[in-house]
Amino acid sequence: MSSNEQIPVVEGLFAETAAGPRLLGSRCRSCNTPYFPRSPACHHPVCTRSEVDDTAFGPRGKLWSWAVQNYPPPPPARFDEPYVPYTVGVVDLEDGLRVVGRMSVDDAKSLRAGVEVELAIEPLCHDEQGREVMSWAFRPL
Repeated sequence: MSSNEQIPVVEGLFAETAAGPRLLGSRCRSCNTPYFPRSPACHHPVCTRSEVDDTAFGPRGKLWSWAVQNYPPPPPARFDEPYVPYTVGVVDLEDGLRVVGRMSVDDAKSLRAGVEVELAIEPLCHDEQGREVMSWAFRPL
């Protein structure tokens, strides 16, 4: 069964905006700590006020570290069969959030720490109805 419909892997994690894709999170007004996904309260141990606002993060950052996911991850991770290894990166976004995401690269050997990356919304897998399940990823610039 095949469909042209696209659905998010989880509702409310990301959005396509007029300025491009963004991750949807929170930031504490009091201590400036960023959170992804959204958080109803600040969890920073020295923050005394916990005034949290919704915030959109991205689209640019720098790759901090990466690894290849060579074996199928356990549930609730989702992927199409047969499993194809993919690269996961840790990215420091320009607005202060450090986040983990798939890397949109064919070869992890092409990556280097500090390379500039850009947020993208890309297919992750297909669901039981054949719809494309979308998630965030990072592309080297």
